[in-house]
Amino acid sequence: MEKPATTRQLKVAREIQRDLAEIIRSKGMAAYDGAMVTVSEVRVSPDLSVAKVYVSIFPSEKQDSVMAILEDNLKALRGELGRKVARQLRIVPELSLYLDTSLDYAQHIEELLKK
Repeated sequence: MEKPATTRQLKVAREIQRDLAEIIRSKGMAAYDGAMVTVSEVRVSPDLSVAKVYVSIFPSEKQDSVMAILEDNLKALRGELGRKVARQLRIVPELSLYLDTSLDYAQHIEELLKK
């Protein structure tokens, strides 16, 4: 069982989520194959060295291609994030991307309920 996140972890995660969302938004939809990318959640390890970044992608048909683009640009994203949080954090966490499929799941449940 995972320990609950500390206040520091939650604050750092919120800051990373906000800054990453801003970085991704500033690049525009064209950079991501015309898909809308949203940073839905960030979870930070207790030592603040690793951040799990959950992204949701719309339309879901482009998830694989957009995840590949994000993975290819992960170093650049971390670098930009480092410039934004340099004053708040000593170490910029290592980023690992995960696909947030909760929207697809909700849509699937909605379709089942309509039947």
